[in-house]
Amino acid sequence: MAQFSAFYRSSIGKKFIVAVTGVILLGFVVGHLIGNLQIFLGPEYINSYAEKLRALGVLLWVIRIFLLVSVVLHILFTIRLALDNRRARPDAYAKKEHVKASLASRTMTWSGLVVLAFIIYHIAHFTVQVADPRFALLKADPLNRHDVYSMMVYGFQNLVVSAFYVIAILLLTLHLSHGTSSFFQSLGLNDKKMTPRLALGGRILAWLIFVGYTSIPVAVLIGLIKPAQEL
Repeated sequence: MAQFSAFYRSSIGKKFIVAVTGVILLGFVVGHLIGNLQIFLGPEYINSYAEKLRALGVLLWVIRIFLLVSVVLHILFTIRLALDNRRARPDAYAKKEHVKASLASRTMTWSGLVVLAFIIYHIAHFTVQVADPRFALLKADPLNRHDVYSMMVYGFQNLVVSAFYVIAILLLTLHLSHGTSSFFQSLGLNDKKMTPRLALGGRILAWLIFVGYTSIPVAVLIGLIKPAQEL
């Protein structure tokens, strides 16, 4: 127990926790995107996907809690690493590094906190369904499933909700674009040829994620995707 405590208090331990939780959350982000993009295939596909998730019952909430804990740990240890780095650097050096640092690296902590706020709102909006009273008016689809398709469309028709969604995804993208390059360093993978290529691949993946997620509210706002039922 003492060895474990010493490990997570060390710089290496903190970086390891940030890296592992980051991989867990990246897997969720990609999987969630694949599920959400089914809205372009029509109500049958997205409603069927949502029903399969609902069928998991308690297990689904266990997964949600696990992911939420991973987010909190990821942000907490990212903040702790940032504070450790700040205390370890002289003021002049810190100012010099700030000039050289990318926007993504400078906003890692804040982007993480905003994304956490977004996740909480997202759960309240689409999962608990307390953020939009119109969702209670939606009828079940012809197969007696929740009309998740129409719920998503009505949700993103709100310009404020869509704007917040896009901003949160943009910050997530910046977080991922920097985090992927830091990930390999955190695990001690510093191959001169392979690491830069993997980091580039990570940045490309981050921006593909941005395009995928933001394509949904954009498609709704321009009328490409319309609700299956009128309220």
